[in-house]
Amino acid sequence: MEKLYDVLVVGELNVDLILDEIEKFPEVGKEVLAQKMTLTLGSSSAIFASNISSLGARVAFIGKIGNDKFGEVVLESLQKNKVDISMIKVDEHLGTGATVVLNVDEDRANTTYPGAMDFLTIDDIGDEELKKARHLHFSSYFLQPGMWGSLGDLFRRAKAHGLTTSFDMQWDPQETWKLDVADVLPHVDVFLPNETELVLLSGKNSMEEAIESVKEHANILVIKRGNKGSLVYNNGELTELPAFLNRNVVDAIGAGDSFNAGFISKFINGNSIAECQKYGNLTGAVSTTAAGGTTAFQDYEQFKKTAKERFGYN
Repeated sequence: MEKLYDVLVVGELNVDLILDEIEKFPEVGKEVLAQKMTLTLGSSSAIFASNISSLGARVAFIGKIGNDKFGEVVLESLQKNKVDISMIKVDEHLGTGATVVLNVDEDRANTTYPGAMDFLTIDDIGDEELKKARHLHFSSYFLQPGMWGSLGDLFRRAKAHGLTTSFDMQWDPQETWKLDVADVLPHVDVFLPNETELVLLSGKNSMEEAIESVKEHANILVIKRGNKGSLVYNNGELTELPAFLNRNVVDAIGAGDSFNAGFISKFINGNSIAECQKYGNLTGAVSTTAAGGTTAFQDYEQFKKTAKERFGYN
């Protein structure tokens, strides 16, 4: 049966208020100045959705926002990037989430108001909605308490309807790292943590030990390593691929989500895992050439030009 969407994204929705060109992070009781400020679409899930749509996928989104100005920014931004917003729930009694991002060089510090993100549950995701898509992607598990304990069920339902699946758990603000990997990961085709997150999730002391601890449950394990590139563990083999290095990073916001978009855009089209990994490294690097997580993907022709001129990718 022909599917309406290539990718259905389920996850958190918020705006980012980004403060750039800060000399150092603020200290308690002191003040620092930012030279630039940007209000833009935030959230890992939305950045992934927007960027994979810009790369040519047909994308729809399930999430929850409030009926407010920040919610309008979210909807307008997703629509601008051709993401179907018809399944996004608007709650009159909740506020839309927001993250204040402080950028210092290639590092950042975030403070997030969750708002409506706290209230998305598995009951908001129907089987009829799942059946419309070829692939399901879920991000930011620890920011969505309404989904805690239900994620394995969501992925099982998706697999039962014939979808392929991917999952990026993201950072845990409470740093408890409570995720039942044995319940969730067997139903995830592509698991996309970064290096630090994987080590903390496993409770081990090194990445090598972390890989050993999760590989019996994971299918394709993709580990993002920033400017060190990425690692893929698949079918008993570990493949390391260096990054496309950007010598003039604007900011690293959304670089991991952009990596995800590149990897999954190739994955759903049947490309080899090696090509998925290479394209993920590329899209992660291209993301750092412009402010915010989606700016570098607004114009696909410009994206291709940047990929060729800055990173030698044709």
